Amino acid sequence: MAGTIQSLILTPPSIVTSPFPCRKTCCLFSRSLRINPPRRSISTLFISRKPSDEIHGSDLANGLNWTKPLMNFASNNFLPLALTSGVAFGLVNPTLGCLADKCNLSKFSTFGIFVVSGLTLRSDAIGAAVKAWPVGLFGLCSILFFTPYFSRIILLIPLQPQEFVTGLAIFSCMPTTLSSAVALTQLAGGNSALALAMTVLSNLLGILIIPFSISKFIAVGVGVYVPTAQLLKSLVLTLLVPLILGKVLRESSRGLANFVDHNRRLFSKINAVFLSLVPWMQVSRSRSLLMMVKPAAFIVAIGMGMLLHLGLLAFNALAIRSLSAVSGGHKSIFSKKENAQAALLVASQKTLPVMVAVVQQLGGAFGESGLLVLPCVAAHLIQIVLDSFLANFWLRKELSSNTAKVA
Repeated sequence: MAGTIQSLILTPPSIVTSPFPCRKTCCLFSRSLRINPPRRSISTLFISRKPSDEIHGSDLANGLNWTKPLMNFASNNFLPLALTSGVAFGLVNPTLGCLADKCNLSKFSTFGIFVVSGLTLRSDAIGAAVKAWPVGLFGLCSILFFTPYFSRIILLIPLQPQEFVTGLAIFSCMPTTLSSAVALTQLAGGNSALALAMTVLSNLLGILIIPFSISKFIAVGVGVYVPTAQLLKSLVLTLLVPLILGKVLRESSRGLANFVDHNRRLFSKINAVFLSLVPWMQVSRSRSLLMMVKPAAFIVAIGMGMLLHLGLLAFNALAIRSLSAVSGGHKSIFSKKENAQAALLVASQKTLPVMVAVVQQLGGAFGESGLLVLPCVAAHLIQIVLDSFLANFWLRKELSSNTAKVA
């Protein structure tokens, strides 16, 4: 009995010791290890990663969608951004700007500005504006003879440093902008040919008249004699000669003219870069003086620049309306919306590059150049911003009017 019990205890069960069931069980278990888990892991991995990929893709798309409006804004506002960047760089690190000023880079930039301006001037625009010559004549008189009187009012404002006031007074004696007014006139749907004709003629005649305007309106008020003949000669060499050179290059090559016309935005940006170099060097050279200016004084100077442009807009708008009333009412050539818009925008803006060239030729006779130019940079930006809102208002009004007519 004891032997039997012992044999039963020591003998393994037949289920465990049988080779066939063991082989079958191991095979099934082995297959399950090799096949089933990988299928589950791949499926699980695919499902778990797919939403993550979609998230990353959506993040990339959102990033592109965010940068696109920013790039469009930078492209559409390249000139204001270039000018403010030049001033900011000059204030932060003046070393490079001072070096560029010693190398006379300002003369090169001024030369480049007017060469590009000559390249972009179209001859047919002057001929197309002949019909609106009375409006153009008023615009020229306003730019060169009427609006310089605003300098007398500006010089009455007590502000330190005095260069801020003098700079804005010089700025009011300048001709109209070389490109901004024409571009805004085109945007608003105005007579761009008339705007371009007034721009060209006012800048050409302004070179002859500016020295006399400064002598009459500003030099007496600050007790400084202006060498008119020398200034006239310098302006002709630095402004008129490169402008004519650019125009001659345009007319001598049809291929070049077509290239310029198809890439006007590119050339406007090149002009903006040239223009931004000037305040950059001026501010860099005068940084030590600018740091001594109280922020309140600079804010007041900016406000003066804004009031100057609003005053010019109000004066020209009132003059155009009065001329329209005395010359035939709604049938007058002054009452045509396209002509009125062109005259208002062109006659109310003042050009910065010519002002900078004048200040450079004066050689510090009216004070530190950087202090003279800085408030005018702000005034230049302000007039572009304000007039862009005005042109956009006119454009939306025209579009809503056309929509109402169609309906």
